[in-house]
Formats: sequence, structure tokens, C-alpha cells
Amino acid sequence: MKPRSRPGNYRGSGKGVVTMTTVGRMAGVSQVTVSRALSDPSKVSPDTLRRIHEAIEATGYVPNAVAGALASRKSNLVTALVPSITNIVYSSLLHGFADLMRQHGYQLMTSEIGFDLAQEQEVIATHLARRPDGMLLTGIHHSPDARRMLIAAGIPVVEVWDITETPIDCCVGFSHAEVGRFAAEFAQEAGYARAATVTAGDVRAMRRRDAFIQRFAAMGGPAPCRFDYPAGTATLGQGRAALADLIDRQGFMAGVVFCSSDQYAHGILTEAMARGLRVPEDIAVIGFGDQVFAESTHPAMTTIRVDRDALGKAAASALLERFGNGQAGPATIDVGFRLVRRQSA
Repeated sequence: MKPRSRPGNYRGSGKGVVTMTTVGRMAGVSQVTVSRALSDPSKVSPDTLRRIHEAIEATGYVPNAVAGALASRKSNLVTALVPSITNIVYSSLLHGFADLMRQHGYQLMTSEIGFDLAQEQEVIATHLARRPDGMLLTGIHHSPDARRMLIAAGIPVVEVWDITETPIDCCVGFSHAEVGRFAAEFAQEAGYARAATVTAGDVRAMRRRDAFIQRFAAMGGPAPCRFDYPAGTATLGQGRAALADLIDRQGFMAGVVFCSSDQYAHGILTEAMARGLRVPEDIAVIGFGDQVFAESTHPAMTTIRVDRDALGKAAASALLERFGNGQAGPATIDVGFRLVRRQSA
């Protein structure tokens, strides 16, 4: 005996798919009445509304949000593109952003894009097809086609984790070059005669590295040694390997190491201790991110802190302001940073 299919189940060429018309037939009303009940319940009688909701519950019908967005020009959907969902730097930023957006009735769709501009462009196109009311992007560098798509979409866009004088719409972040310069000035004032950098291959980390190197040399120090990784997830093991290379191959026997992440800094601390080097007397370390483990390393890590939750909330506020009155607020919002000095430098 052929099994009966429940309403709403997909079968082969689409037979059995529950539609608004299906719900209307079960409730004894037209498809137009079902649509009206979903978009503006106040225009439908209580009895009719009850029958429609009973039919929806019985069938498991899910309204077509995209079709509704096309009709109302509002989807209550905001999308976000970040390099890594598992990286706490981005996940904590998204937490503050999503929390405030949800309080105002918006849901968040997130995609992971790595550091590839071509992949970002492809994902932007996919997200725009969902008709979001606004979009969050990580960084200020995008392909020309991605920028054209975003401008043509005519929706609010907030770029985070960086600042520029020419945002697509609005940017919320801080100056990565200023982070590098500030770290170099701190290192010089703390008395470190030599310096090195350990950096991941994303554009923001490289801006911090380059600014550090230039400022350290400009203040009279020798050109810093450097060890660069390609873009990707930073690990403790990579930090250990980087310090091993700086010491064994580049002859960096003493000084301060400025890292593009706390993970690298943690690895450098571990490798220094394993080699019997004193921290910070022989090898000093400055991280970036002030992640939850930074104050618990041995010795406790000196690092650059950005208030990621506040940054996420500022980005959400910028979008909500644009949703609310259609007028542009500040194009650039600088949330700043601070150096948290502990025992590693």
C-alpha cells in the first residue's frame, strides 16, 4: 500500500507542498484572506483568524518570507559576513550586534567568508537575494563588483572592525595602523631595544605590523625582525614555531615581540618558557585581542583590547538609526582601543 503523505511534505516534483492556497482550503477561505491574516491580522475576523492558524498548525505551513519582503519592502532580516564564526573576536562582536537587533525585531543570518574577496562577493550576492533590510560586513576592502552590488541594493550597510573616510554607508571600528604605532611607542618607552613581529596574513593584521615596524624604526630602534603566516586561524603551536624561527634562524635573542593575535602571543610565551628564557626580561610579548585566557597565561599577557561587544552594539545602533528615519548618521564611528599592560611586557 502506498504511504500517504502528510500536508507540507515534499514529494518528487513538488506534489504535496503546502502553500497559502492549501491553508485557505483547509480554513475555508481564499488565499488572499490567508495572506491578509499573516500580514495584518487586524483586518481579519477573530473566528477566521482562528481557523487559519489551526490550518497552519495542522499543515506545518511556513510563510514565504522572501515573497513577503518583496511585497512589503521589509524582511526584518539582517545579514552578517565574518571571516570566522569560531574566532571569539568575531563571535563576541556578533553577540552584541545580534542582541540589539533582536530587541528591535530583527533576525540575523550569518555567513563565514574567510579572507577571500571573491568568496565574499559570492556570499554578498547570495545574501542580497534574500532581500535583507541591512548588512554587516567585516572590514572595508571589498571587490569592485561587491561594492557595486551593495550600492545598487540601496540598503544600509555597516562595515566593522576598521575605519575609513570612504565607507559604502557607515563603518564602525578603529585604526589598525594606530594600534601598531601605539604598540611601538609603548615598546620604546618601556626600554626594549629590539623588536620583532609575528603576523597573520590578513590585511588588518598586516597594517598593524607595518605601522609597528615603521614607528619602531622611526623612533631610533633597529629594523624589527618579522615572521609572517598566511591568512588563517592562529594557533598556540604557530606562535611557538614563530619564536623558534626568530631565535634559531634570525638571531633574535632578546626584545619585544608584537603579535597579531593573542593565540600567537600565548605560543611565544610557551616557547620562551620552554627554552628557559625570562619573560619579559629576555623576551617580552604584546598580543592583540585581550581574549579570555590573556590574563591567565603565565606570566599574564600584555595585549591590545578592543571592546568587541560595544563595537557590535554600535554597529547595530548605526543600522537601526538608518532603518528608523532613513537618514544617514555619522559615516565613521571610531570605538578606539587600549593597551592592557600585564606581566609579559
